[in-house]
Amino acid sequence: MGSPSDNVFTPAQERQIGRMVMKQIRDAGQLLDDPEINEYIEVIGHSIVGSINNDGEKFTFFVVNDPAINAFALPGGYIGVNTGLIMSTENESELAGVLAHEIAHVTQDHIERRLYESRQSSLIATAGLLAAVIMGASGASGDAVTGAAMLGQGISAQQQINYTRGNEYEADRVGIGFMASAGYNPQGMASFFDKLGRKSRITPNSIPEILMTHPHSSARVAEAKNRAAKYPAVLRQDTINYGIARERVRVRNAATGADALNYYRSEAQSKPSLRSDPAWNYGAALALLRGGRGEEALDTFRELLNIDENVIAYHSAVGQAQLLTDRPEDALETFGHAIKLFPRNVPLTLRYSQALIRTGHADSAHELLLDLLNNITPTPEQARLIAVAASEAGDIADAHYYMSEYYVLSGDFPNAINHLQLALAQPDLGNIRRARFEARIEEIQKVLPKKQRKSIMDAPSGDNKRR
Repeated sequence: MGSPSDNVFTPAQERQIGRMVMKQIRDAGQLLDDPEINEYIEVIGHSIVGSINNDGEKFTFFVVNDPAINAFALPGGYIGVNTGLIMSTENESELAGVLAHEIAHVTQDHIERRLYESRQSSLIATAGLLAAVIMGASGASGDAVTGAAMLGQGISAQQQINYTRGNEYEADRVGIGFMASAGYNPQGMASFFDKLGRKSRITPNSIPEILMTHPHSSARVAEAKNRAAKYPAVLRQDTINYGIARERVRVRNAATGADALNYYRSEAQSKPSLRSDPAWNYGAALALLRGGRGEEALDTFRELLNIDENVIAYHSAVGQAQLLTDRPEDALETFGHAIKLFPRNVPLTLRYSQALIRTGHADSAHELLLDLLNNITPTPEQARLIAVAASEAGDIADAHYYMSEYYVLSGDFPNAINHLQLALAQPDLGNIRRARFEARIEEIQKVLPKKQRKSIMDAPSGDNKRR
């Protein structure tokens, strides 16, 4: 029959709130820009979503570069996970359990119920509030948090992101079912929260952030374990990409290349068996690469690739190492071969495009990215990259067009229109592109408030002034 919360924001407005929060996290420098890690989280998240009947609701999964152990769901199906949480899991099913729990918060309308309590808030205030809570928990700079919090003055921040105890039990129950449907070990969720709970009891002054926003109790964990036991036992082996994602996080988060190298050197001495783990060797090679020992890193990446050519990350790693050791032609050959084996793989396409731009082949990068982004929904970072490729190739009109898409995807519609107007101001557009740019402006204007729409169209900039 529905509930009053159904009328707080429309689905389009909820997506807009999610985009706005992500923009503020991005502007604060906390959104992780790592194609391989991001794709891995997307794959895990969508493997769960694909196994359930969610009435076509869209989900976007992203990673926040912060060591705090936390994950959260935003309006519009946006689900974030901190790098610290990825590193705190011991297997893929534990990570899937956290994502399934957050997905359940979305499918069960828990976020909408919380928004209903502040139904007088605007989209901007709600987005600012949520961003302030997330960035404050993640240790963002004071200026970033204050700027976001100012948008949400007068609203109780903690209530906006916390859930009731009943919500938590329901997200556990539904999420465990999601995990089982997707083929993960349904005990993964309970084991992860149980482990964090025991850790918080041992060191009460360092309670994981996720336990503050997700109320925890031994009774809740026991119930989750009992519920999971009702599903068939699953002995699931972790994928190589789980290990690769963790090692990428580990090397990225090391303070220096020397620190990363010291970690792997120490681990190799204390745990010699790790030398037989492909993911560990991949991480050790990344540390070598970051530590300026590119030749040694390249040798290791080649060995891994020779052992298993089906791991796309190995191909990309070889190509990147070749670039960093002044072998540009070899790098382009490596990437070109890989893209034939794995066409339109997102991380590989992005890495290849970056290599093409770096080596003076921006036209080819533009074409490659255009083929990819015509077949997937791009992220803001991907739209920005194709804008760079178009600009380097000398196509300024298309560069502005793609930057407008970057701002659309970020929820900044006025800037999107501004770039489209700059695109329209470029000479020799041709009728087809002019019509496309004008049509896109009209589409974006439809989502703007009337006052904002009028102020933009009255501004003396771009092609709009001449019209």
